[in-house]
Amino acid sequence: MGMSIFLMLGLALVFGTILSVAHRFLHVDEDPRIDTVADMLPGSNCGACGEPGCRAFAEKLVSAAAQPAGCSVSATEQVDEIAAFLGVDAGERVKLVARLHCGGGRGLALNAAEYSGMSTCGAAALVNGGNKACEWGCLGLADCQVACTFDAIQMNERLLPVVHPDLCTACGDCVVACPKDLFTLEPISQPLLVQCKAPTTGEAARAVCTVACDGCGRCVADAGEGVMVMEQGLPVIVQPLLTSRSATFRCPSGAIAWVEGSQFAFEAMEV
Repeated sequence: MGMSIFLMLGLALVFGTILSVAHRFLHVDEDPRIDTVADMLPGSNCGACGEPGCRAFAEKLVSAAAQPAGCSVSATEQVDEIAAFLGVDAGERVKLVARLHCGGGRGLALNAAEYSGMSTCGAAALVNGGNKACEWGCLGLADCQVACTFDAIQMNERLLPVVHPDLCTACGDCVVACPKDLFTLEPISQPLLVQCKAPTTGEAARAVCTVACDGCGRCVADAGEGVMVMEQGLPVIVQPLLTSRSATFRCPSGAIAWVEGSQFAFEAMEV
């Protein structure tokens, strides 16, 4: 018994010595500016900058691997303050906002079944893809609203999520939360939006949703050469900054929309 105790103490002494030597020779002093910059950031740890948290982003800023404007949550004044402190250029600030690629809310898209399980989109999607006749459509159970850290999403009277651009920081929580992958982060300067993700064309599309894209291709023809293309029955914007409202003029369903501000005009409601 005594021998075992001495053996354990001996091993502890050996490992302690090794750790002490390793710390002495391998220790890397951390730049004290990291703490200062981390305190200047909002501390929301939302991940909109592409890093797992504000401190990780601060490390990137101090090492000049990122620019202060990469924090979409910080106000312009905060970005400028960080840039001045580090003596770097603030970078170009591109405002992104979450957009929903579905317009088929209540009363517009048909239901194929009655769902009475857990009131979440994630749970509903596990039951044969949800209750909608369009299997690509928004399920309207507000997972995105719940996931939004900044209260930028509210459900409207048609049970579609309305994103408020002034509050949206493009953190991507709604992108992750949606089981139908209906959200993308788009430049707010890109008002042309395809509000449908169903690769079903013609009468089959309109039979399940009155605002579905039927693949007619008129928007592509009207947008101008090289602005949009048709892929798998859906229009795809390939030159978003060169688009014009003309692409929406002949859309028979409103699936191609010109969005300025909030995506849907219906009043928001609590769910």
